[in-house]
Amino acid sequence: MNAVSHTVFLPDESATAALAQALAAAFSDGLSPPLVLCLEGGLGAGKTSFARSLLRALGFAGAVKSPTYTIAESYPLPQFPLHHFDLYRFSSPEEWEDAGLDDLASDGAICLIEWPDKGGAYTPPPDITLTLSHQGAGRRAVLQSHTNHGRKSLEAWIKNIPAAR
Repeated sequence: MNAVSHTVFLPDESATAALAQALAAAFSDGLSPPLVLCLEGGLGAGKTSFARSLLRALGFAGAVKSPTYTIAESYPLPQFPLHHFDLYRFSSPEEWEDAGLDDLASDGAICLIEWPDKGGAYTPPPDITLTLSHQGAGRRAVLQSHTNHGRKSLEAWIKNIPAAR
């Protein structure tokens, strides 16, 4: 598998929303689940903002809560289910198994996983990793594929990113 990597600067929250909209557009163009997208970055890097923007771009109109305390929030979208996990509060990787998260992660959905390292080997392997970091007044987003499906998915996503055109 030839990994694909792409870096983009996000000057503000609207650019983060545009990055999420580009992924949603790739789903409209034929990209399909299952897909594990790990969201990495420090506190306040924009992981939950990205997830919220993706859900909005996929047509979800309800409240989008951060799963920091609930660990997982599920969204039954018309196209497919999307599960948003936040493992920040895990004190051990075994909590993934104890919470029964394997059932959600294996149902053919889109899985967004914040703080995946906290789940250790229990966390499903990512197809794509999105790493967000502070850069000046904005954010730096690094997208990296890890599987063949991730590579194809990331290539479709990149085609839709405004800065990549």
